[in-house]
Amino acid sequence: MLVEETGLPGLWVITPPRFGDHRGFFAETYSREKLAAHGVTKDFVQDNHSLSAQVGTVRGLHFQAPPRAQAKLVRCGRGVLFDVAVDIRRGSPSYGKWFGIELSFENGKQLLIPAGFAHGFVTRAPDTEIIYKCSDIYAPETEGALAWNDPDLAIDWGLGDTAPLLSAKDAVAGPFAGFDSPFTYEGAAG
Repeated sequence: MLVEETGLPGLWVITPPRFGDHRGFFAETYSREKLAAHGVTKDFVQDNHSLSAQVGTVRGLHFQAPPRAQAKLVRCGRGVLFDVAVDIRRGSPSYGKWFGIELSFENGKQLLIPAGFAHGFVTRAPDTEIIYKCSDIYAPETEGALAWNDPDLAIDWGLGDTAPLLSAKDAVAGPFAGFDSPFTYEGAAG
């Protein structure tokens, strides 16, 4: 299992090896033991699976606040998506910075996102599926969102002339400027 730093403390790109033959391939997409060998220790309690039918579907930037904050291990089950994580931990050396990576069925890459990051993605292929593990259960009373297109964050979603397809919630999410983050940086421990 290849575990790579992203430059944002605690945010990792994980690429499991695939073992293939004439039938297809096998991949171990999560191993607590193998991640712990890299200092990454997360316990996951819920798996989510989402389908976005249209290219240019933007979901995010979402987070759950303490005490139900979630770390996520995100991968693409089908199609292609551009996945984004924004550090919203007060006091972090990378506060307000973002990291983006293309996740696809073909490349098998995953993004391990610690609690204290806002998360979002845009689809780059029709019928794209995202599958992710969460370290806490869904708790709607703790949900938060930041504007996906906030100029202070300056995320390059790679949409070009494609108009994004948004949920009503994402269309009215608040700006990063003036955001009172419920997260505090406590180091980059896994």
